[in-house]
Order: sequence, then C-alpha cells, then structure tokens
Amino acid sequence: MKHNNENTNAFLIHISAFAGFIFPFGNIITPLIAWQSLKDRSPFLDDQGKEAVNFNLSYTLYIFLISIAFIPFAFGSFFRNWNHHNFNMNFDFNMSNLFGFIGFGSITGIIYIIGIALVIIASLKAREGENYKYPFTIKFIK
Repeated sequence: MKHNNENTNAFLIHISAFAGFIFPFGNIITPLIAWQSLKDRSPFLDDQGKEAVNFNLSYTLYIFLISIAFIPFAFGSFFRNWNHHNFNMNFDFNMSNLFGFIGFGSITGIIYIIGIALVIIASLKAREGENYKYPFTIKFIK
C-alpha cells in the first residue's frame, strides 16, 4: 500500500504543473510546494519532485526566451512604415509579416503541446513507479 501511495504522490507532483493554466507561474510554484512537502517521505518522491520542478523551470525559461526573441520582429514588422514627422503609424500587415507571425506562433504552440505531452507522460510513468527523466531539462536543483 505504501508503494502505491508513493506512485500516486509522484503522479500528483508531475500533474500539478497544470496549475499554470489557473494562475501565473503555477506550473513552477505548485510542483515546488508539492515536492517540498513530500520529499522526505521517499527518495523516489524527492527525485521525481526535482525532475518536475527542473522541467517546469526550464520550460518556462524556453518560452520566455522565445517570447523575447519575438519582440524585435514584432516591432520591426508593425512599425516599418512609421512616419516620425507626421506621427503617422502605418501598420504593415502584408503576407511576409503574416507568415512571420504564423511561424512564431507555430513554434510557440508546438512547444506548449510538447510540454503538455511531457507532463502527461511523466505523470503516467510516475504512476506506474518508473523514474522518469524529462528531455531538454536544465538541472537547476540537483
């Protein structure tokens, strides 16, 4: 029974990342709180909690960097025809700019879907008692 309880708690640590859809940074704060409260119960919970927190920190960092990289392209495309003498802003919505936005939106959407899929996979593996390691994770907490 104790082993089953560990697996359920590890499942809850991983799945708690979906709290990010409810409140800002919930994908980091909720697994962090769950891990901190459960890490002393077993080495398995400690390891899975670290994995969940490290993945969500890395995932948030990747999304932030993509968003920062998007800003110069957005300003460049929107304000390309800005006439500073008349303070006339002519927003340029031609097809080349549209494809740039679709490209960045697609990349961001793909990363969100991959993140959701990885959290679900990790949750299911932890529920089965497997020690899951997320790919592309920076080890902030060792």
